[in-house]
Amino acid sequence: MERVLTVGLDGSPESLAAARWAADEAERRNLTLRLLHAWPLLAPEPTRIPAEVDQNYWAKRLMHNAQAELQARNPGLTVVGNLVADDAQNALLQAASESEMLVLGSRGLTPVESYFLGDISMSVVARAERPVVLVRANRREEGHTPESGAPGDVVVALKLHGPCDELLEFAFTTAAARGVPVRVVHGRSLPIHAYAPWGVDHTVTQEERQDAQKSLSQALRPWREKFPGVVVADTIRLDSPARAVVGAAAGAELLVVGRRKHHPPLAPRLGPVAQAAAHHARCPVAVVPHD
Repeated sequence: MERVLTVGLDGSPESLAAARWAADEAERRNLTLRLLHAWPLLAPEPTRIPAEVDQNYWAKRLMHNAQAELQARNPGLTVVGNLVADDAQNALLQAASESEMLVLGSRGLTPVESYFLGDISMSVVARAERPVVLVRANRREEGHTPESGAPGDVVVALKLHGPCDELLEFAFTTAAARGVPVRVVHGRSLPIHAYAPWGVDHTVTQEERQDAQKSLSQALRPWREKFPGVVVADTIRLDSPARAVVGAAAGAELLVVGRRKHHPPLAPRLGPVAQAAAHHARCPVAVVPHD
């Protein structure tokens, strides 16, 4: 079966930015890039029909223009177009199940600004069987200054309890394909007994930091061995995990966060770290489902 990377396309600048990011990533990973445009009112493909009465004319034009641009930017990449007469959420979820990853564009940083296709994309992120990457438009034109993660890092948020193999596999594979370091970030809120009337008990903070460092080193040991060419740095922040991860990702090339796989009757949802990353991180965010 052909290995593909799929990007959702709606003709907006945001989805085109996602398509460019996806094209570069597909080329690094030696994958076929599939452009997906879904709309329930797309008509069955006729044999011959004039453009002026073709119900699919604008969808075809959108696909043709995007494919031509990406093929010119990445001449060695195989790019295919896929017009689907279906509900966008259904089409994206199906595409995600058939792809190495799904890439969607985002429209902004504020709560009132939504992702590609609005609420649909967040539902897709919460339900997709494979990683979904959210890409912001014009990120490099915003003039933001890195605060912690050096430009080019792949930053991965790690909880240190429960399985994390899928998350680390994605982060290390991505970093290896790009030839960049991995920065592993663990955020941990201090227990209530760490606070005293005069401030924070530094004995408790030191114990928490040492415990986190021990667990982090154990979790990373097999991945350092599996990817000896990838430079690895780790950061422990005694702060809320969501705030720690978003802060550490400033200036990063990609932020990787996890999402627990859910099974009926539980409703699919994103945890607080993934939610914070999706709404506040300025770099592309990969949400990776894991057990």
